[in-house]
Amino acid sequence: MRAFLFALLMLAGLSPAVAGNVSTFELENGLKGVVIEDHRAPVVVHMVWYKVGSADEKRGKSGIAHYLEHLMFKGTDTMAPGELSKTVAANGGSDNAFTSYDYTAYFQRIAADRLPLVMKMEADRMRNLRISPDDAKTELQVILEERSQRTDSNPSALFNEQARAAQFLNSPYGTPVIGWRKEMEGLTRQDALNWYHEYYAPNNAVLVVAGDVKPDEVKALAEKYYGGLKPTEDLPPRARPQEPPQRAARHITFKDDRVAQPYLVRSYLAPERNPDDQKRAAALTVLSEILGGNQATSVLGRKLIYGDGTAIYASTYYDGMSIDPTTFNISLMPAKDVSLPEAEKALDNAIAQFLTEGIDPDQFARIKTQVKASEIYSRDNTQGLARRYGEALASGFSVQDVEDWPDVLTSVTEEDVMAAAHDLFEARNSVTGYAEPASKPLAAAAPAAPPAPAQEVTQ
Repeated sequence: MRAFLFALLMLAGLSPAVAGNVSTFELENGLKGVVIEDHRAPVVVHMVWYKVGSADEKRGKSGIAHYLEHLMFKGTDTMAPGELSKTVAANGGSDNAFTSYDYTAYFQRIAADRLPLVMKMEADRMRNLRISPDDAKTELQVILEERSQRTDSNPSALFNEQARAAQFLNSPYGTPVIGWRKEMEGLTRQDALNWYHEYYAPNNAVLVVAGDVKPDEVKALAEKYYGGLKPTEDLPPRARPQEPPQRAARHITFKDDRVAQPYLVRSYLAPERNPDDQKRAAALTVLSEILGGNQATSVLGRKLIYGDGTAIYASTYYDGMSIDPTTFNISLMPAKDVSLPEAEKALDNAIAQFLTEGIDPDQFARIKTQVKASEIYSRDNTQGLARRYGEALASGFSVQDVEDWPDVLTSVTEEDVMAAAHDLFEARNSVTGYAEPASKPLAAAAPAAPPAPAQEVTQ
């Protein structure tokens, strides 16, 4: 199963059968469009991606990007609050939105002949949103409750939040997407309107339409509904505070009686994937699978779970799709009677051994096969394809960069991976976190795998 998931993860482009059906256009007001033809079912996915996310927030205003995402469903002069979602549902479709560090996106999945309907509504709220004082107050309580449920009531989420803040002391990537509660409580209707008027514009957006459509028809509809929207003349540059060089390893201990099973996480500062150098990110993507992609066959699994029995769970996580430097993450859950310091030492030894001994050629060959197989799996998910292009273009990539990515992945060599590993595993660039009960639990609880770091908030 992990191999299959990895194959899906590894593919950030399209299979040859689909890639030829991707076209682009740009309207005079700056809106960029991507059309992905897929005529297997009479369905269409319509997405609008704004090139702004929580990492673009001003200091002291954390959570404003996600707050506005919620308020975008409150209506316009021609739509009542909630009307967009109700209309989509009444026509047999679904819709939602999500906020990340680098982008905010809205989408509908609906019958292809309903595309004009959703495009008209989405274009309307791009420039004509209306937020009443009552709606602003109500939705502020909604996002505060969302933080209570998803973060404050979840020890793993709280732990990950603290570990990330310890890694990024100056970069906005150290601030949770949903925001810090104290700052969220101070957000106002005017804050949301300022954010909306500054960033929600056709020249700061990417339109992605995928499914049973024709490019000329999509462009004509885009001209009709989006073409008359005025661009924002002075879009602010995406200039974020950068992380200074990390000079020493950092360590945190998180204690909470809701932690059922002690575990540790280790993160290293890692380069992002960027259009000028996708090869480094490709090597780190492969490295992540080699080290912790499969419990039975990965380096950490064989060494720490099935080897010396130090751990009952080991995994790695890397996603290079970010505008600024990101992290490479390792999670480890010790076996019974193995302390967290002992598990950390075993992890360090396993990494050191890997850096000395290198990659198992058979394992590397299997992973390369999975990369190639991913092109077949990709044909089954139109929404996934739309998301892949939208995320990339909202993060500064081109369509060509997306389509080059599979070839970049398959061109990665063992030497590339080992070079990336030696650059990555510098203790001074790391944060190690322990999560454990504040007091000894009365009874053993069933262990659960530590979650991957959350980088998006979905409504």
